[in-house]
Amino acid sequence: MPKLAVFPKAFMQELCKDGTMKVSEWIDLAVELEVDGLEWYAGFLEMADTANWPIFRKEVESHGKVIPMLCCSPDFTHPDAAFREKEIAKQKGWIEMTYVLGGSYCRVLSGQRRPELTIEEGIDLAAECIKACLPLAEKLGITLILENHYKDDFWEYPEFAQQMDIFCKLVERIEHPNFGVNYDPSNTFLAGEDPLELLYRVSDRVVTMHASDRYLKEGTIEDLRKEEGGAMGYAKRLSHGEIGKGLNDYDAIFKELKRVGFDGWISIEDGVDGMDQLERSVAFLRKKIVEYWPDFV
Repeated sequence: MPKLAVFPKAFMQELCKDGTMKVSEWIDLAVELEVDGLEWYAGFLEMADTANWPIFRKEVESHGKVIPMLCCSPDFTHPDAAFREKEIAKQKGWIEMTYVLGGSYCRVLSGQRRPELTIEEGIDLAAECIKACLPLAEKLGITLILENHYKDDFWEYPEFAQQMDIFCKLVERIEHPNFGVNYDPSNTFLAGEDPLELLYRVSDRVVTMHASDRYLKEGTIEDLRKEEGGAMGYAKRLSHGEIGKGLNDYDAIFKELKRVGFDGWISIEDGVDGMDQLERSVAFLRKKIVEYWPDFV
């Protein structure tokens, strides 16, 4: 039966940039929700001190919750080999961070969609770097999860593997028991593509999921698809919102996940309009899990 986690989508500025929220304050808010865990972010300001890692784990576990997965953003498509080696070293550090936090899943990405890169070059570079991280992940019992991502906040270009065909080619290049997909249906809209089509193509590789919902503020999905990869329309046309009331068809998503035997973590990226919204999203997903996995209740 899938388990629910939450991610502090609404508090990234406070936790990662200006420090006006402490990690312990987020923990106190999150543990009040009907969830099983808290997804972590490598860029929390307080994570710079490695001494804090076991402290935060103990704090979360004292509330009967766990830290199942770590969100981080390696950039593996840089043309310079020395740069890529530094990114591999960072990713290995994040794998170790995941292990100390007690987690089982650590995100990987492809890297930035640099204009000089061909598709094959980008896939080669990303696959090579991810494979270089897998021995450590296997040693520590961590699964690397490739997300169909849009764009890291600190990147100049969108995700190299944002487009479905490229993402699927990269997934196919990496066959390893410690590698899988973190499926985010909302990010598929940002590519101007169909989230269900992507799910049907990779569902047997999905081990974790990001749950959110998107709303069109203006125009249509067709308008979004006409824009370059959906990237130009990210801020203008789409916004985050309460799960179950946006563009995603969660019945179709859960039906397919149930069909392939999914029983991993679903982490909620929501709450941008307040904790009440996040609480409603948790309730919606909890109800859906019970509906589609009744045998495990």
